[in-house]
Amino acid sequence: MGITARGAWEAVKRHFRESGKDIQTTDFTVVGVGDMSGDVFGNGMLLSKHIRLLAAFDHRHIFIDPNPDAASSWPERERMFALPRSSWEDYDKSKISAGGGVFSRALKSIPLTPEIRALLEIKAEAVSPAELMTAILKAKAELLYLGGIGTYVKARGESNAEAGDKANDAIRVNAGDLRVKVVGEGANLGLTQAGRIEFARAGGRINTDAIDNSAGVDSSDHEVNIKILTGMAERAGKFDRPARDALLASMTDEVAEHVLAHNYDQTLAVSLLEQDAASEIDNHARFMTELESAGRLDRKVEGLPDAAQMQDLSAAGKGLARPELAVLLAYGKLDLFDQIVASKAPDDPAFEATLEAYFPTALGQYDDEMKRHRLRREIIATVIDNELINICGPTFPARLRAAAGCDTGALVTGFEAARRILKFQDSWDAVAALDGKAPAEGQLALFRALSHIIRSQTFWLARRVGPGGVNGLTERYGPALTELRALTPGILSPFEQKAVARRAAAFVKDGAPEALAASIAAIQPLTTASELVDLANALGWPVANAARLYHQVGAAFSFDRLRAAAGEKRGGDHFERMAVRRLIEDMLSEQAEVARAVMAFAADPDAAGGNEAAKATVNSWAQIHSGPGRVVRRTIEEIEQAGGGWTFAKLTIANAALRELAAVAVK
Repeated sequence: MGITARGAWEAVKRHFRESGKDIQTTDFTVVGVGDMSGDVFGNGMLLSKHIRLLAAFDHRHIFIDPNPDAASSWPERERMFALPRSSWEDYDKSKISAGGGVFSRALKSIPLTPEIRALLEIKAEAVSPAELMTAILKAKAELLYLGGIGTYVKARGESNAEAGDKANDAIRVNAGDLRVKVVGEGANLGLTQAGRIEFARAGGRINTDAIDNSAGVDSSDHEVNIKILTGMAERAGKFDRPARDALLASMTDEVAEHVLAHNYDQTLAVSLLEQDAASEIDNHARFMTELESAGRLDRKVEGLPDAAQMQDLSAAGKGLARPELAVLLAYGKLDLFDQIVASKAPDDPAFEATLEAYFPTALGQYDDEMKRHRLRREIIATVIDNELINICGPTFPARLRAAAGCDTGALVTGFEAARRILKFQDSWDAVAALDGKAPAEGQLALFRALSHIIRSQTFWLARRVGPGGVNGLTERYGPALTELRALTPGILSPFEQKAVARRAAAFVKDGAPEALAASIAAIQPLTTASELVDLANALGWPVANAARLYHQVGAAFSFDRLRAAAGEKRGGDHFERMAVRRLIEDMLSEQAEVARAVMAFAADPDAAGGNEAAKATVNSWAQIHSGPGRVVRRTIEEIEQAGGGWTFAKLTIANAALRELAAVAVK
């Protein structure tokens, strides 16, 4: 299958794509470790016909092509890959550009042509094989692709002994000496973790080997789970062994698609974490402390900063580097997986579709065996775990459980219901389809917006989980939110409509297509709509009319403006951010209480049959309760006239006036 290399290539493609280059259509330069007979290196060097392989080495030879032609070198690499056992010595020398060649590592000294000296910026006319390989690692190229055994890069502050690979001590370089833009770790331990971090902090693009070469392990997991299922069917007499073997072979491509999709999602997850690394530094610090306290993390072993170093990063306005975020992502998945398995969530009938989707379509007919699969719960937990952490981040589960006062089962149920209600996967796939068609900055902005949307929707639904599980939530809120989505943004208050337009314009400015930008920008106000759906159901109002009146209440008493101002308060520590979140929740609750009072006052749902009718109804109620309304308006006017913007203290004072208004509404 060549699956490990193909998975690593997903990481390499993302690094370049997010740097503004499509390596599947544009030539790029590569140096590497490995040869064409190796699974990871050989397969990897065939995954783009635009590779210009400048140099590579394995344990036998050193290959150098100072000015390679991408079009003619690819078929030669393919020919070598097809040989039973090839080495760089088998490369057709006539296809190597002037001054290049293949050299044995057994030589004491290698004479250098002017072309090689220019390529590797070596002044000497002859060097040892070790010196030549070190120069290759330090070469000015776009990609360093590691497909061979060995640790070739360490951090400047590390000793060779700490790298733990004595065989390559003479070759190894410091990460700061690398001049490539991207490192692809198809092999294990190509760099030390400290080396990865040093390279990343210097501006290089790199993950960890666990991210880059995960496809092999992922594929093996699929194989084990598939063979358990087919073994059950075989024992039941549904087919014999030859038929089973043929069935397994027929599923190879589909399994590869599943695995590579996971590589795509996982590398995207690291990119999303990287976007918010600085602002999330406090949450990352808390998460690591919690894992340490539970005995689940050793920062020193994983190369993660200690508490003091995290404080230094925070003070400098910096976040964790990409390789550190990759480790955090892995720990987030390990932690959540255990909790999902321990919960009742995998037993929800709604996740039978998740189980079925995990297996290739050819196995769909063995539904009974699938349901009795001895790892059924673990498979479901793995899929949900990966999707939730990839989209929402490793710190999200703990934060949501604390904020919503729910357990892991409710978290998982709310997340899955949120995805179904919002038809989230359709939007996510539409953004993914922009690969190579829109600037990476615009695409990542849309992904980040969708991530925020699903986190918010999950929060509100996790608090409403009942006996019906995922299907119960979906049936309760899905139709109403679908109806509201079709009416948004027109149904919103004028302030919120302008906010939607600003969000969409920002997405477009970053390079997103207008229609998709508008669609995603309009979803955000719906994430709290479960509150007004409950309100409409309680009073027997059509949800559209309840929503119009609800948003006009927001406009009349500035709930919308104040929530937006509070939402912009992203600084401060964990507790300050928690206080802001609670303040926003209070405002939403108060707005719902006032809307309930206005709905009771109007009695007839037709009083909110349109935006103007809803506005008139709210104004009529406000005239009757003019005292509290005047207090709200006067308080907000005084604060705004004082200047200086909305501080948390000012928002708290304004909210006190809104609370008094809500208290009057409840009476």
